Amino acid sequence: MATWGNIMIQDSNSSLMEQLTFFHDHTIMILSMITVMVAYIMLTLTKNKLVNRYLLEGQTIELIWTMLPAITLIFIALPSLRLLYMIDEINEPSITLKVIGHQWYWSYEYSDFSDTEFDSYMKPTNEINPEEMRLLDVDNRTVLPMNTQIRVIVTAADVLHSWALPALGIKIDAVPGRLNQGTMNMNRPGIMFGQCSEICGANHSFMPIVIESTPTENFLNWIKSL
Repeated sequence: MATWGNIMIQDSNSSLMEQLTFFHDHTIMILSMITVMVAYIMLTLTKNKLVNRYLLEGQTIELIWTMLPAITLIFIALPSLRLLYMIDEINEPSITLKVIGHQWYWSYEYSDFSDTEFDSYMKPTNEINPEEMRLLDVDNRTVLPMNTQIRVIVTAADVLHSWALPALGIKIDAVPGRLNQGTMNMNRPGIMFGQCSEICGANHSFMPIVIESTPTENFLNWIKSL
């Protein structure tokens, strides 16, 4: 999760988020190179005392300043398109999780297990334990197995919501009357925090998301205990 000392992207816990982080670093590197080059050109122009009043055209330099941005955009667009296809790709999911947004809490349904559903509310400040996160922890955490292809189906019961988990690189709009789907695959055990990312009313800031990644055996034992 994000901390005071973390000013960049959250540590990833999925292969998709790792690819998103690589793409972010790749794009920032290109933008930094462009910034340095433009700053250098502007600095040299301010100190250049040569003036050519009769210059009408320079086809060579015009070709260069047209081709260079085009090539740069190709280097950004190709990885971006690859990532877009990776985000939409769902290959034989092992588990389906249905998420329903309400004002102002989340409901979860495990479609592969009968009668397995629950609501998830934010824990009030006077009920949290010392090791829990204020305004982020919930009364019912969503437990999912690690190293498993999981399909997430998201909708809403009242207004627009958005189910977002930065550590997994997933953000799915919850639209009333519509089913949106995404996929995730967690690499290691842990607890990941997210929040509703679409302004949905007065308590929009108080409907957090908590996903607990655990080994498959622990997940099955948790399912049986419900």
